Amino acid sequence: MLITLVPLFDEELAVEAYSVFCQKNNMLQQPMLLGTGSNDGAGRIPGLELISEIGLDVLTAGKPVFVPVSHIAVFSDLASECPRLAGKIVLLFDDKITPEERYVERIKELKKQGFGIAFHKIPIQSFAKYDELFRMTDYIFLNQKKTAIDKATIYFGKLYPNIRLCAGNLETQEDFESLKGKGYAFYEGNFYRVAVTRGSREVTPLKYNYIELLNTVNEEGFELSKAADIISQDAALTISLLKIVNRFSRNSTVTSIRHAAAMLGQKELKKWINTAVVNELYSDSPSEVTRVSLLRAKFMENLAGLFGLAMKKDELFLMGIFSLLDVIMDKPMEEALEIITVTPAIKKALIEHTGEYAQILDFVEQYEAASFQEVSRVMVTRQLTMEDISQAYMDSLRWYKEILVAK
Repeated sequence: MLITLVPLFDEELAVEAYSVFCQKNNMLQQPMLLGTGSNDGAGRIPGLELISEIGLDVLTAGKPVFVPVSHIAVFSDLASECPRLAGKIVLLFDDKITPEERYVERIKELKKQGFGIAFHKIPIQSFAKYDELFRMTDYIFLNQKKTAIDKATIYFGKLYPNIRLCAGNLETQEDFESLKGKGYAFYEGNFYRVAVTRGSREVTPLKYNYIELLNTVNEEGFELSKAADIISQDAALTISLLKIVNRFSRNSTVTSIRHAAAMLGQKELKKWINTAVVNELYSDSPSEVTRVSLLRAKFMENLAGLFGLAMKKDELFLMGIFSLLDVIMDKPMEEALEIITVTPAIKKALIEHTGEYAQILDFVEQYEAASFQEVSRVMVTRQLTMEDISQAYMDSLRWYKEILVAK
């Protein structure tokens, strides 16, 4: 099963919820499913199965999650699939849930069970027909590319003031800014991963320390003592390093930062720095930018062997860390990478989307966007299984959860 999480932001760019998107099968590997076979197991909801198995803690750090539910699966026993989580689950329906009596009655039952109700992909000309369903709805997603969004906002504001509006498919920061202050609860789209590039952010003296540290540890054969001296200039990094070292060596006494760095060792220190520093370097960006950067890094590392790059997994991890550097610096990637020491292969992939690392970068970006048709195509060409990809992504989520716990 393929699964990815799409964040929903508030006006302050804080993540308030996630939408979960799943694909149970690779249709390109199993073409018989394109016919009637596609309905096999249609009564099940992959998103809820996964939440039950993994838990909201790992998937979304406990935040509410929107789960797409088909017109067939709506009649399954949803409460038993996700016991005790109904208050955190919002069921997301499309226009295949029509305003006929059987669906109206079923959604009444689901509301009583504590599930939130959301609709998307409802044509404007059908709004009036959905009156009875809309009166039970908590959220409506409006696609700004397909809907006269200003008129729709007025419509729902007058007739259904209790519905929270979600602006979807926002591609740029300009899209986001144009809708702020107009009554939307959530904003969804790729806009937060797109650099504005109208003027670069000033790099503060403290951030120069972080950049110097990154450049130091990414030099071949770097000196532990040099890295330790830079770490000692920052209290947050010092505390974080000591916490990590204490986890590895409970029976040893740390006498200095240099001692702590030596105890961790060159390889582990480099890995920790590349992970810890990105949190500080990206601190004034939306938290989701940091999260995506770290998840990309681990996901790429986990995929390395599957793409024939097992010996380059450390470089791929680093590429993921810096894959949104243009966003945090508000400048083109080519300019952003001038201040960071990375290999030519990483630069080529991030700037030109060419070279040996480009395909894995594109694959991860397509996966994040739930472009599962393109993901499936690459899986077929590289003979990858659903289990391979799913395991790599879920391991990334678990790893990210461990990082949060360790802070």
